[in-house]
Amino acid sequence: MTRRSILLAMALGSIAGPGWGQVRVPRIIQQVIPATRQGQQPQLTGIDALRADFLARSGTDTILFGGDSTLLGLPTKNMLALQAQWLRQHPEVVVRIEGHADSVDTRNHALAIGARRADEVRSYLILLGVPGAQMTAVSMGKERPVPGAANARAVVTLVR
Repeated sequence: MTRRSILLAMALGSIAGPGWGQVRVPRIIQQVIPATRQGQQPQLTGIDALRADFLARSGTDTILFGGDSTLLGLPTKNMLALQAQWLRQHPEVVVRIEGHADSVDTRNHALAIGARRADEVRSYLILLGVPGAQMTAVSMGKERPVPGAANARAVVTLVR
């Protein structure tokens, strides 16, 4: 039974009143509905569980850069140290480091600086002991802007 059909069955039962057209709700549904009402989150598995753990332990997957820069500041290096620690503990995980640029850059410049940002993050993670084979660096240029956010960034994305 889909959630829509469950809700429809419940609504029909309450509209018709007791004794007329009552719908019997299967026991499994009776157990699922109260859990949903209590605000419980479904259990994450696989790559989704790994992403959630990565974000919880490192704080973020996004590295911000200032303007036309590719330099990593001290707060960023501290955050990358947390990411490196997690990645060393999970050698089975492969990540893609995506370098991004602001939309005001020309396409060629955006691709070049995006590549430098991704390479800078990858190099620093290697310096912190993450195997190079565990990471790839790609430039997204200005092709995937985030509205209202700083687009001079690199994003560490768990692939598998």
